[in-house]
Amino acid sequence: MKLSTRGRYAVRLVMDLAMNEGESPILLKDVAHRQEISEKYLWQLVPPLKTAGLLTVRRGARGGYSLSRPIAEITMKDVICAVEGPLCLVDCVDNPTACVRSASCASRDFWNDVSEVLLNTLQGVTLESLVEKQKEKSRTYNTYSI
Repeated sequence: MKLSTRGRYAVRLVMDLAMNEGESPILLKDVAHRQEISEKYLWQLVPPLKTAGLLTVRRGARGGYSLSRPIAEITMKDVICAVEGPLCLVDCVDNPTACVRSASCASRDFWNDVSEVLLNTLQGVTLESLVEKQKEKSRTYNTYSI
C-alpha cells in the first residue's frame, strides 16, 4: 500500500496554512512556492478539502485560503480521507459482499484489524501536533521543510 501524492500534498498544504496563518488568507501560489508543489496541482486539492469542511475560501483582492477549524480539531484522518476517499486496504473489509468467503475468511479479519490500526493512528494525529513537530525540527535543523 502506498499513499498517493494527493494525500501527501494535502497534508503539506494544510500544514503550510497552519504554520503561516495570520490575519489574512493565504494565497495558493505562496503555498506552492514554499512547498515546491505545482499551484495547478494544489488547485485540485482545494475542492475536496473545502467540501470536507477543512478549508475556507475568501474571494477577491484580499482573498485566499485559510483553515476552517482550529488545528487541534483537524486530524490526519480528516485530511487524508478528504482527498483519498475511504481508507480500505481490501474491498471486502468495507464491503463484505465483495467476496463470497468474507464471513469465513481469517485474512479478511486480519486486513480489518490492520485497517483499524491505520485509521486509529491517523485519527490520533492532529494538525496541531504535526505543526509542533515541524517547529521543533525547524529549530533543530534551521530550515523549513515539510
